[in-house]
Amino acid sequence: MSIKIVGTGSTLPEKCVTNEDLTKLVDTSDEWIRERTGIGSRHVSTGETVDELAASACEKALADAGKSASEVELLLVATCSPECGIPGVACQVQSRLGASNAVAFDLNAACAGFLFALNTAWAYVEAGIYRNALIAGAEVLSKIVDWSDRGTCILFGDGAGAVYVEKCDRDGMLGFVQHADGSRGEVLRCDSRALKNPYADVSMKSPYVQMDGREVFAFAVRQVPAGIQEVLDKAGTEADDIDLFVLHQANYRIIEGIAKRLKQDISKFPVNLDRVGNMSSAAIPVLLDELNRAGRLKRGMKLVLSGFGAGLTWGACVLKW
Repeated sequence: MSIKIVGTGSTLPEKCVTNEDLTKLVDTSDEWIRERTGIGSRHVSTGETVDELAASACEKALADAGKSASEVELLLVATCSPECGIPGVACQVQSRLGASNAVAFDLNAACAGFLFALNTAWAYVEAGIYRNALIAGAEVLSKIVDWSDRGTCILFGDGAGAVYVEKCDRDGMLGFVQHADGSRGEVLRCDSRALKNPYADVSMKSPYVQMDGREVFAFAVRQVPAGIQEVLDKAGTEADDIDLFVLHQANYRIIEGIAKRLKQDISKFPVNLDRVGNMSSAAIPVLLDELNRAGRLKRGMKLVLSGFGAGLTWGACVLKW
């Protein structure tokens, strides 16, 4: 027993911020950003919340699948930038959709979050607990970015993507791997609320994203190809048999490095980071939806999805469309 994706959806905030716009905020240039990251623009919230974006993407995924919210049994939202500690984003999305029959909860594995949520849904379905799931990756990273730090503010964007999956007897998900290395977690972090109570007053390091770009780059180029090869072996297939590698959209140079290590043509690695930047957990489902709606995903195609980021966390899966 496995799961198959039968519907996709995505939503981006209306406001688009170009590299040229950022030159008015920090000492940078369009050429500098594009050369180092491949990013040309990103969408930024001017009031849209994580749950609003997630709910909109979920509605589109349900419509694409021809399903109603009342049919959803499991609703998962991957995010690292919720507006609320409680309630969870998934419960807020459940309310917005009217998905009253679904159990709902959040996951946080940063940029690998959507992949981890997809695997969680697979485990629930394979165990016979649920028959379907609605899974979203949604972020408003613009509120945890220091807009005076040119090393990070150029990278991130806001948005949400979603998929509706259901049980299938064959094909669908063919293999999955997940990994984490908390010992290297300090290279990419963002502190939350500091401890302040009548008995303690502990200062926080920073309320904004802090990143060691070189270390993150080295991690991604080394670990992601290894993870992809691991899942290919698990699925009993070869890299040459994969039609598209749908990777987390962090940096174009990272994607080029991964393609080189896998000895695959870069044309098999679709990108949208030039238009949307790094959207953390939303990156993969948004790109997947764009490919689906552009008609680039044909029945029977083999895809690899791979996410990687803070934690450090990384994961990959092989699926037949």
